[in-house]
Amino acid sequence: MKTQGEIEAAICQGISRFEQEYMGRGPKDIHTFLLGELLVIRLQGVLTAAEQHLVKTLQADKGRDLLKQVRFQLVETARPILDAMVEEITGIKVLSLHHDISTVTGEEIIVFTLAESPIVRETRKK
Repeated sequence: MKTQGEIEAAICQGISRFEQEYMGRGPKDIHTFLLGELLVIRLQGVLTAAEQHLVKTLQADKGRDLLKQVRFQLVETARPILDAMVEEITGIKVLSLHHDISTVTGEEIIVFTLAESPIVRETRKK
């Protein structure tokens, strides 16, 4: 049995590795928050130089929409990989995945809804 912090750290490592291997670039910063049956991951600095250039050079709405569509498709295609990683770390089945990215800040949010709250080991007080 893992502590909440161990689960959150393992998710950060797994998502960072996924971003590097699958998206071509890892985040500058990442935080995971386990809130009951919700797993919220906040990634900062995820846009590649090409994505930043695309957003800046195309008409604002077109660049943003195109980038969001591509990222959506990439995440949906990789969903079995992401679900399996989360299920392996938490021991709980994933029910849904929600994803969005800001083309202005380069921040990405991923939310997993789990079938139930993972049972965590209490941390020892020092």
